[in-house]
Amino acid sequence: MISIHHILTISTDTGIALHDITPQIRGLIADSGLARGFLTVTSRHTTTAITINENEERLLEDVRGFFTRLAPPGETYLHNDIELRDCPPDEPENAHSHLLAMLVGSSEVIPIVDGSPDLGRWQSVMLVELDGPRERTVSLRLFGE
Repeated sequence: MISIHHILTISTDTGIALHDITPQIRGLIADSGLARGFLTVTSRHTTTAITINENEERLLEDVRGFFTRLAPPGETYLHNDIELRDCPPDEPENAHSHLLAMLVGSSEVIPIVDGSPDLGRWQSVMLVELDGPRERTVSLRLFGE
């Protein structure tokens, strides 16, 4: 069995933004030569998430609105009380981003079949930025033969 590790670096957009990483995933699998196996996709941050869904602009706008209503940035959160925490004074008030990341999840496992990710017609793998803009990294680990 072959194991390949790759770190994908993405410069994200402001606020809540969804970045389709499916093309990079397809390229990594193609370059690996693996015919079958699986890929783990893992966010390396506590204010980003990984999900599989449709990359359609109106849906992405709905997601941004839903997340903002679900965990409003302007609400009072204990995590945002910077003076009571041991952190730098320029620490962002981003409790809402942490909460949303926990709900969406930090990873996905995708089967590899015939040298391609086994995704449905409308499925895309997306990095969900919840506290941007920032430079983010995603861990990609291929296993297979």
